[in-house]
Amino acid sequence: MFVSIISLTTVAQNENSRLTHFNLERKVALQGYDPVAYFKQGKAVKGKKELTASYEGITYNFSIPVNREYFLKNPLKYEPQFGGWCAYAMGDSGEKVEINPQTFKIVDEKLYLFYNAYFNNTLKIWNKEEANLKSKAENNWKKIIK
Repeated sequence: MFVSIISLTTVAQNENSRLTHFNLERKVALQGYDPVAYFKQGKAVKGKKELTASYEGITYNFSIPVNREYFLKNPLKYEPQFGGWCAYAMGDSGEKVEINPQTFKIVDEKLYLFYNAYFNNTLKIWNKEEANLKSKAENNWKKIIK
């Protein structure tokens, strides 16, 4: 029983950490965009509020039922990197910076999102220094999510 209590406490702490550090609007990730569509349709597609699934406290919207099914089978495959914050900013300075959900890149079957507003598309800079920024972003995110 003691092990069960510790396990439940760990899960609750993990969910709380995710809710605290992920880029969410009313507990919904990706500004309501469908995480699977980035991979299957190759574009950003707005999800429907009535078609959702949650993974470790984070809610995702889906545009079509089959995308929800794909997500439920393997949520880690479709979750955005760095909690859905701008990958470039995470690599450059370790900061949580808002994203434009339509500015993205799939790298090694992982979803990376970027800030793109006011003539500043960080995906362009990312593309020039991807290997270095990706490594730094991964290290910076580990420090945040610990």
